[in-house]
Amino acid sequence: MSGVTGPGADAGTWPGREGLFGPGSQTWRIMNEPVIWVAGLRSLYLQALHPRAMRATWQNTGFSDRREAWGRFVRTAEFVRVRTYGSGAEAERAGRRVRKIHATITGIDADGSTIRLDEPELLLWVHCGEVASYVEIVRRSGMGLTAAELDLFVDEQRRSAAMVGLDPAGVPASVAELDSYFLRVAPGLYACDEAKEALRGSFNPPVPAEYMALKLIVPTLGALAFATLPRWARKMYGMPASPLTDVAATASLRALHQSTTHVPRQLLFWPAMAAMRLRARGRSQAVPAAPAGAV
Repeated sequence: MSGVTGPGADAGTWPGREGLFGPGSQTWRIMNEPVIWVAGLRSLYLQALHPRAMRATWQNTGFSDRREAWGRFVRTAEFVRVRTYGSGAEAERAGRRVRKIHATITGIDADGSTIRLDEPELLLWVHCGEVASYVEIVRRSGMGLTAAELDLFVDEQRRSAAMVGLDPAGVPASVAELDSYFLRVAPGLYACDEAKEALRGSFNPPVPAEYMALKLIVPTLGALAFATLPRWARKMYGMPASPLTDVAATASLRALHQSTTHVPRQLLFWPAMAAMRLRARGRSQAVPAAPAGAV
């Protein structure tokens, strides 16, 4: 599964006002749930296990500079918001910006070879790590989606893949195809030094003073997100991989979902996201970065 310059590369590809998905989509249904924030953190831990992707990202974004880590988080959250809920024009502008940034970013692998962040293999890995994390959290938190609905969600997310330059025809279109993808790439995965350093830093995030309450919340959510990783992934990080951890993580996800599902979304998200967007706009030109769920 590979290929670049898919439908997302052309302006006007997506419908207008409702953007890539729309209110009847499984994507809107899933992304509207507060517990899905755990999936965002989980995807970062999973994506970091691809050494080439991790090294290229580490050498070019806020992971390696803790002062910029918060800005990277803000930009990633804003990209996902626009991709999910923005109009067709807004989504296309965001996708065009991501493709432009990815095309300019390179890194050096451990053997001295050059890594391009827009390599189809790396783009596909990042996409699949993100989507698989959403699927896992949906399953274990008790959202109640059927297998067919999860397949539809995975299929919808091929539109997100097109935004970063992948050909949707080469992207998993079902949960089974997603599982097969991970089986194929598993032999090349491991936790490089950069991945382990990023993991350690995630539990003590450099949150700006005005958001210090988040500094208390993020480590807890991060620990839960890490506990939801597959056992093989936790072992790669050198951490215990007990079945009891799986049970405890699933119970915590269900409790978190039940405790947040009926809280008005505006109350949960709007104040923090509005403030983060203002901060991001103030820094966007000074601090370019690779958004969109890249590791």
